[in-house]
Formats: sequence, C-alpha cells, structure tokens
Amino acid sequence: MSEKTEANLREAFAGESQANRRYIFFAQKAEKEGLPQVARLFRAAAEAETVHASNHFNAMTGVGSTTDNLSAGIIGEHLEFTRMYPGFIQTAIEDEAAKAQKSFEWANEVEEIHYNLFQDMLKAIKAKQPVKNEPYYVCPLCGNTVAGEAPDVCPICGTAGSKFKKIE
Repeated sequence: MSEKTEANLREAFAGESQANRRYIFFAQKAEKEGLPQVARLFRAAAEAETVHASNHFNAMTGVGSTTDNLSAGIIGEHLEFTRMYPGFIQTAIEDEAAKAQKSFEWANEVEEIHYNLFQDMLKAIKAKQPVKNEPYYVCPLCGNTVAGEAPDVCPICGTAGSKFKKIE
C-alpha cells in the first residue's frame, strides 16, 4: 500500500470517528429537545460512521494482538499526557480559555490513569498472571476510570461516585 493510501485511510478513520462522536452528542441534544426521531437519525448515522471507521481501521491493519493493542494504547496515552495535553493546557492558560483549560487538565489526568491501567494489564498478561475479573467505572464529567468500584466522589472533578457509569 502506498504512503498516500495509508495517509488517506488514517484521515478517513479520524473523520469517521469524529463524525460518530458528533452525531451521538447531537442525538443527546435532540432527545433533550423532545425530538426523538431526529435523535434516532443521528444515532443511525453514528452507527454507520462506526462501520466506516472500522472498515478503514481494518484496511490499515490497525488491530493487532491484544499485547500489541495494549502496547499501542500505552504509547498513545503516554504521548497524550506527557506531550499533547501539557501544551494544550499552556495555550488555554495564555488564551484565558478556562473551559478549555479545565477540559484539557481533566483529560490529561485521566490519560495517565489509562496509561497505568494498560501498563498493569500488559504486565499481567505477559507474566501469564490471572487478571482480576471486575468492572470499571467511568466518571461522566471528566472520564476518570477506576477498576473495582466507583469512589464516593471523583478525585479529579468532584462528581458523585453514584453517577459513574459501570462498564462490564
């Protein structure tokens, strides 16, 4: 495959992935405005964008073995909390964009948590250690991710633990 086709696949994957998320958020807004059919249309389009993103990702051979995928996750998360978000935070501070700054700071903290969760899981799998079968909980405001049970209060943003989404 040429470099150009590979670049096109990466760009198409990014665009389809972003469209999926946008349409899901648009559907939530339509629901709140009492427009369920509009919400359904956005959810249907979001699902189609997921199919497109999956096809593009598979054409790039983006999914490897589980250990390869954990390693890729580790690399990506490390890049985000060590390089990407610190610069974004600094720019938001300089721009006096408090909402963006908070969004970047929360994401930065959570990306380091993801990095550590992926690292621990990869180490356990490589050592052929049993992996604890437990749910994860995700904060709906900042994305904080914890294994086992939700905290009483999110240590990052202060959201009540009862609002965390359980992922099984």
